[in-house]
Amino acid sequence: MAAGTGVAVVRAAPRASRGLWRDALQRLFRNGPAILGLIFIAIFVIGAILAPYISPYDPTVGVLSNNLKGPSLAHLMGTDLLGRDEFSRVLYGARISLTVGVVAVIFGLIGGTLMGAIAGGAGGYVDGILMRVVDVLLAVPGILLAIGIIAWLGHGEIQIMLAVGVSYSPIFARLLRGSLLALRESDYVIAARSMGASPTRILLRHMLPNALTPLIVQATLAAATAIIDVAGLGFLGLGPGDPRIAEWGEMLTDSSRFLQSAPYLILFPGAAIVISAVGFNLLGDGLREAIDPRLKR
Repeated sequence: MAAGTGVAVVRAAPRASRGLWRDALQRLFRNGPAILGLIFIAIFVIGAILAPYISPYDPTVGVLSNNLKGPSLAHLMGTDLLGRDEFSRVLYGARISLTVGVVAVIFGLIGGTLMGAIAGGAGGYVDGILMRVVDVLLAVPGILLAIGIIAWLGHGEIQIMLAVGVSYSPIFARLLRGSLLALRESDYVIAARSMGASPTRILLRHMLPNALTPLIVQATLAAATAIIDVAGLGFLGLGPGDPRIAEWGEMLTDSSRFLQSAPYLILFPGAAIVISAVGFNLLGDGLREAIDPRLKR
């Protein structure tokens, strides 16, 4: 009760802070399209992991007498020219396509983060030189740059990961550099600078953690495009190089001549590429809405 008055002062209990990431996670799980995207991704991830146990046939072995059979109870997605089960190949193809696409984005994220952090943190002529390199890389279409790198390094999964990763690194670099430049005059950065903190400490402890959020969202969205790029490289004959390996892009190449006689051979791997890409896009959009404070409701 306040002194000298008969009015009781009631103080509301302070609301506990749930934290930025916990709050963002709760908002993400309230986003219907994002949950749908997670379901799409989970289906392919689980299918890829459990492929040796749930695939009914060996994806590399076929029976020529059963070639080009349509979907049936024995072969849910039909068989290809060599009599190999299409359903088993789609499952095993998810292991290659998803792994190569996601790891390629991780490679690009690491390279882009290094370039963007050095450019945005150092500034001056270092920033100018690195951004001109980024401008040159951005001037070349990503798929064309990846084709050139694979032609130089040769075929293989590691080569595809590096090629696609290099094509995405300038995007991440420019995004991070812009975020760091926007944070340079923030109050907490000025306070740390006035207390004598070194530029490296300011960059690593104060600026970089607050600039990574856009990169996380962009990486999720880039994973969808990377899966399409990996499939495109496989369609152009620049895939893993082993014809026995089931990869969605190479499956499209092998079945393109049977578009009229056996359209299911293109339908199922094509649908797998589209659904997985849509899943990552939906998840990326939902993640952007969940962690953007301006969209908080």
